[in-house]
Amino acid sequence: MKTFSYVAKDPKGNTKKGVLEAQDSSDLIGKLTEMDLFCVTYGEIAGKGRKDSVYKFKTKELAFDCRQLAAMMSSGLTIVKALDILYKEQEKKAAKEAWMEIYEDVQKGSTFTSCLEAKRGAFPDFFISMVAAGESSGTLDVTMQRLSDHYANENKTNNKIKGAMTYPIILGVMCLVIVVGMFTLILPTFAGMMDEKDMTPLSKALMSFSNFMIKKWYILIIGIVVIILAIVYCLKVDSIRLKFDYAKIKMPLVGKLMVKIYTSRFANTMSSLYSSGIPMVECLERSSRILSNMYVDQCFEQVVDEVKQGQPLSAAIQKTEIFESIFCSIIFVGEESGALDEILAKTADYYQEEADHAITSLVGMMEPLMIIIMGCAIGLCLAGIFPMLYGGLAGVAST
Repeated sequence: MKTFSYVAKDPKGNTKKGVLEAQDSSDLIGKLTEMDLFCVTYGEIAGKGRKDSVYKFKTKELAFDCRQLAAMMSSGLTIVKALDILYKEQEKKAAKEAWMEIYEDVQKGSTFTSCLEAKRGAFPDFFISMVAAGESSGTLDVTMQRLSDHYANENKTNNKIKGAMTYPIILGVMCLVIVVGMFTLILPTFAGMMDEKDMTPLSKALMSFSNFMIKKWYILIIGIVVIILAIVYCLKVDSIRLKFDYAKIKMPLVGKLMVKIYTSRFANTMSSLYSSGIPMVECLERSSRILSNMYVDQCFEQVVDEVKQGQPLSAAIQKTEIFESIFCSIIFVGEESGALDEILAKTADYYQEEADHAITSLVGMMEPLMIIIMGCAIGLCLAGIFPMLYGGLAGVAST
């Protein structure tokens, strides 16, 4: 069984690219015909054929690798020599093996795109699409530079989120430790200061919960694990995930901030894909998928259909009511002026700053929320302790 990369057309004229295993070229064409596809070109992937990816490249690694490839190819090195140098520079064994296999296959005559297609699990679809466009247009060095900038921005955003989340996470851990400590260490010391019948309802409830945490803590842990697993499972159900993703962009305050983040990622991805010569329809499909929002994906199915029918992109996006009106107006200006790629690039830079501000604002909302939760927990404990404390002192004074 051999592995082939192919470029084909569907009945609507859309270009489809992929990898298939077949006995020979005739078998490949037969399989594509069964899939209702007309084969345009194909090529055998040399070497070991398609491999199951065991290593998934991270955004930081992709930014570094793309920057290295762009620098080497801009200096006049061939893609074969650039890959030879690149795989030797990899620090991680799995990454080195992945790039070495790609280098060996390219050296044997396979295209860079077909080798990446065979490792689709290791590399994101966006990366493969950009390389395919750059390779077909003969501007792979420019494409690699764009990919380097794109993944550098993605890595910067990810690092900003991680850095901003540090303080809220610390607050959350402190809140949890304080609550557990008060219910398991502090409250039990006041248990004998007052008879249960003389306690206030709040004190009784807190003492009951304290005893439950001490004696049956394992039930609480099991309950928390079950709740987490249930949430994870529910988010995998399409109908629930659709409602959850819709709520993310429509809820007060948070929704507007999420839309700014989505707009930044969409504009950045769309700009990179469109300027590389990829067809508009494919750009829209890939740009919407990178947002990881099922509701947005569903809306963009209608956008793609309307663009195929000849409607302007700005009008089709405006109907989704997802992005801000000013963003749709900017796209309209780009379409009218014929410089959509340039305007999208400038818009991406603007919304990148807006996204950074939105991330800071979202994390900023979490900090006072954590403090409020911590204050409420401590306040409840004190409200339950004080009656027992004063009741116990009163009993001692009366004796």
